[in-house]
Amino acid sequence: MKNVAIVACGLAPFGVRKATWRELVQEASKAVFDDVQNLDKKDIDSLFVGAAMPERFAFQSHVAPLVAEQVGIVPHKVVTRTELACSSGQSAVRTAWASIVTGLSDIALCLGVEKMNMPNMLETQTSMACVLEREWDGVQGASAPPFFAMCAQRHMHEYGTTVEQMAMVSEKNHHFSTTNPYAQFQKEIPAEKVLGSPMIAPPLRLFDCSGITDGAAAVILTSEERAKEFTDVPTYIIGSGQCSMASNLANYKSLSTWHPLKIAAKEAYRSAKIGPMDLDFAEVHDCFTISEIIEYEDAGFCEKGEGGKFIEEGQSNIGGKMPINTRGGLLGTGHPLGATGIGQIVEIMQQFRSTVPKERLVDGAEMAMAHNLSGAANVHSILVFGRSPR
Repeated sequence: MKNVAIVACGLAPFGVRKATWRELVQEASKAVFDDVQNLDKKDIDSLFVGAAMPERFAFQSHVAPLVAEQVGIVPHKVVTRTELACSSGQSAVRTAWASIVTGLSDIALCLGVEKMNMPNMLETQTSMACVLEREWDGVQGASAPPFFAMCAQRHMHEYGTTVEQMAMVSEKNHHFSTTNPYAQFQKEIPAEKVLGSPMIAPPLRLFDCSGITDGAAAVILTSEERAKEFTDVPTYIIGSGQCSMASNLANYKSLSTWHPLKIAAKEAYRSAKIGPMDLDFAEVHDCFTISEIIEYEDAGFCEKGEGGKFIEEGQSNIGGKMPINTRGGLLGTGHPLGATGIGQIVEIMQQFRSTVPKERLVDGAEMAMAHNLSGAANVHSILVFGRSPR
């Protein structure tokens, strides 16, 4: 297979933005083109737009051609939108990668965007419920907070995980987000404040949950052969894995073990020819604090049931066995659905370039992983990245 590299990255600030959906697209695209050398917009032959619900959040469908015009490009090989809820952005990158591998595309722009803050928050929350299988789980109110609360309750029951350990995840990720000027949340949140925040769905409190966020992120991909035309530090995609299982909650094998994550991780490591601890750091999908704890386990960073101990011992912090979510994760950075997966990749690129602040730099990192879940944790998507091709 042809090796594929990411040669440029860019972000629009995440948060509660006055910017429109189109303006977020323009901000991220300007940032990504400012980041690349020797590339004219006319050289972009393909466009992949990751967007979860622009029809409901921005009242706009057919968004890929709109993005092309806003960005100022004429994609003449591939132009498409990818939608996989919270994994929409990573899906855009995965699809672009496959397009370059097969020779269908040469140079591709991937842009993820979501404008989630609406005049009425009830409209946002109702729209989020569209991710569920509505006839079954939706009518039962199994939106994200109740579902992940059930996962937390079950994990606590089976393994003794504590609310204090979950609060440590939030504390860590909000600490990292204070080093990230693009993050939604810029204040330290100590564990005691997490434990004292309003209850959302027991045992999850306000600061156990990621925010409602506007934002955009972009990357440019090309072949290994062309990568050095545009950057001295390309980031290579070296492995991937993905699995979908049990869209309907009644078909779940377990709430405390996410079997599709285990399958996706196994395939990602196999394709990259590595084991989990060969990674230097990872970006995982901490939509809720319990999510990160389960992901420690099912991605293979610790034994099953020891995720709470992993965070308590500082193993997911800088200097630990596996630094996790150094940009602030979804908890600290925010979670604009279509932009999240690409935002994670931007962090990996900047870590490889050593351009992040020293407080969150994983010095000498050579390999990293980006993980997204979508739906009620029934779909898991992973990409593995290296500073060198495999």
